Amino acid sequence: MINHHPSDETLFRYANGSLESGPRIVVAVHVGACTACAERIVSFEALGGSLLHDIEPEDMEAGALAQAMAMIDVDEAARGKAAPAKRLPRADVGIRLPEVLDDCGIGPWRWIGPGVRWSRVTLPDDDSANVMLLKVVAGRKLPEHTHAGYEYTHILKGSFSDARGRYGPGDLDEADDDVQHQPIVDKDGECICIAALEGQMKLSGFFGRLIQPLFGG
Repeated sequence: MINHHPSDETLFRYANGSLESGPRIVVAVHVGACTACAERIVSFEALGGSLLHDIEPEDMEAGALAQAMAMIDVDEAARGKAAPAKRLPRADVGIRLPEVLDDCGIGPWRWIGPGVRWSRVTLPDDDSANVMLLKVVAGRKLPEHTHAGYEYTHILKGSFSDARGRYGPGDLDEADDDVQHQPIVDKDGECICIAALEGQMKLSGFFGRLIQPLFGG
């Protein structure tokens, strides 16, 4: 059962295309598994269409249609000549990842501390997006941290808890700069998440400062 969802503001930004590419892919993973959020997005898209419908139309400038058609022809010709996109490298991370990640590059697991590994997720249309997989062994505490901006974390396997509650498979944790927490993986198994940052994570303690460069800052 999914208990934690993106905020309505985040779902609205997802629906209208204003959510940054990193958070967008994490929210897409969640929406693919959550019927309730998928339905919310449909309603937000319908609302956007209704708002557009209510806008008073304006007369087109002379020749505007011909210019638009010419641009379409040029764009189609360019696509026809473009080389096929290269498939990004994908390491085996031990679980079947959601289909929405099929075009993404997946890096190998890398050690960043006792019981904690990470894998870089590269988006095909934005290789600068700060997206990663995290794998943490059972019972491990992650560094205490807060955020400058938003952190979006979707749980793919296992579960973790913090002062706000427990997060299991299918849940999405959306944390902003009002949240300072220390997630603890439950003792019944490892936890694998996909996470994206819209801003920076600010880690505390020696271990946190050691791995801070991975999260920006």
